[in-house]
Amino acid sequence: MLRIFLCSMMILSTTMACSLDAAETFTTTVWKSGEGNYHSYRIPSVIKAHNGTLLAFCEGRKSGLGDAGNIDLLLKRSSDGGKTWSDDFVLWDDNGHTCGNPCPVVDESTGVVWLLMTRNLGTDHEGDIIGKKAESTRTVWVTHSSDDGQTWAAPSEITKTTKDPTWGWYATGPGVGIQIEHGAHKGRLVIPCDHSYDDPKGKVRGGPYEYGAHTIHSDDHGKTWQLGGTIRPKTNECQVVEHDDAKGGLLINMRSYFGRKRRTHAVSKDGGATWSSPVDAAQLVEPVCQGSIIRQAWSSGQKPGVLLFSNPASEKSRVNLTVRASFDDGTTWPVEKVLHAGPSAYSCLVRLTENSFGCLYEAGEKSAYESIVFHQLPDSFLHSP
Repeated sequence: MLRIFLCSMMILSTTMACSLDAAETFTTTVWKSGEGNYHSYRIPSVIKAHNGTLLAFCEGRKSGLGDAGNIDLLLKRSSDGGKTWSDDFVLWDDNGHTCGNPCPVVDESTGVVWLLMTRNLGTDHEGDIIGKKAESTRTVWVTHSSDDGQTWAAPSEITKTTKDPTWGWYATGPGVGIQIEHGAHKGRLVIPCDHSYDDPKGKVRGGPYEYGAHTIHSDDHGKTWQLGGTIRPKTNECQVVEHDDAKGGLLINMRSYFGRKRRTHAVSKDGGATWSSPVDAAQLVEPVCQGSIIRQAWSSGQKPGVLLFSNPASEKSRVNLTVRASFDDGTTWPVEKVLHAGPSAYSCLVRLTENSFGCLYEAGEKSAYESIVFHQLPDSFLHSP
């Protein structure tokens, strides 16, 4: 095991309206560009460990905002619901290479936190990897923690069982995975991913390539991981939730390149082994970006289930970070709240309690990448109109 020592002193971040009362809201700055040992911080992910500790992950980019180069995978922990956060811990620093795309999932039956990640040479760029012109390619890795994020195993490569060798680009998440709670595949760990593939009619990075989404999964509590089904064409970064039908069906929400400025959805009835064709999510406008979707609550009696979704809700640019709520499994989204009207980009939602949730997202005044902030939302937002 790679031992991680995390400072027991929790560092108080910039905080507004600090009450943890679920009826109120607060915002804390978790990472700020230019502070610490990094030029900038991107690609937020947050999950609640088995003991209630919040684990926030991001990419620490050493020399600039670019997606390539010397990029480390970072972790902060919070034991008070996101009000204060620990100092940085570097989960993965691979000597100048690119380590990132954090996508954790908690196995509720064991308490183990699994973290899926990707790696490429720091000198390789996405376009060259897609076009098979790079020195190497993107590879898939996993680590895990059995003590709620205090210590972590050394990263282990799982590319052979999770990536089609004909693919170029590959990304896990970013965001979070899920554990299926119902149906024939109950207990399965599912990680949403995306990839590039050869396509004579494709136009990605000048073509002839295209983007697709896919899932990977584990049926043995993270011991091994397998490639699931694909969703094509023109789909990319994605997140997955379980349907509220007690059958274990899945809904995947994806970044779209169809040019219609909308997110796109697909469904699976076999635990992610196969997927339907992508269909526009008409209400979920997007400027082509990452988004987050989680299940906040299951239906109970006359009380409907709740799905939450966040993204920069704009057809023109990455602004207007908005959270929406659905009470009919994603068919409609009647409730919404703008968290940040200005520049904003990637986000990750997390269920805190039955009556509260949080959102970790990129935002700033002049640029979406000035900081990563955590925002707790009021419980009144979870009520259907």
